[in-house]
Amino acid sequence: MRSMKTPFLILMLITATAATAFAVGRTLMSVQVRTGHVRSTPSFLGKVVGSLAYGDRVATYERQGPWSQVDLPGSGSKGWMHVSALTKKRIVINPDAADVERAASGSELALAGKGFNNEVEKKYRAKHTDVDYAWVDRMEKMVVSPKNIKRFVQDGGLTPQGGAQ
Repeated sequence: MRSMKTPFLILMLITATAATAFAVGRTLMSVQVRTGHVRSTPSFLGKVVGSLAYGDRVATYERQGPWSQVDLPGSGSKGWMHVSALTKKRIVINPDAADVERAASGSELALAGKGFNNEVEKKYRAKHTDVDYAWVDRMEKMVVSPKNIKRFVQDGGLTPQGGAQ
């Protein structure tokens, strides 16, 4: 009987060691922006290789400056996300009574929306009626492609700082 317990205990020890080794160096984080771009290199000029949605959980590994290497769920590959798009807090999208303690606060949700949610914006606009918001509304709709950003940097003779060049 003793001989059966020994291989089982050795197997359990190997499994526990492997699980610990796998977990070391990685942290689970949540995406705290509407759409988080995962890039091939730790740079805003890196090619977008995937995207994650608000509240998605990702494992992070290596860190280079303000960039974290993350898993792309379901693909088996990794990429880089700027740390401003990530939080250690678990984001609960539709909290029930048991989740309220852990859910993101209203101010955190506003930050995730780059400073405003609809309620905050409505109150601000009501309070500041003398401001013309037309250009703000137009800017919010603007999208600049990574290709155009790269061309802007090159044409302007700019040197990006940090991350991969």
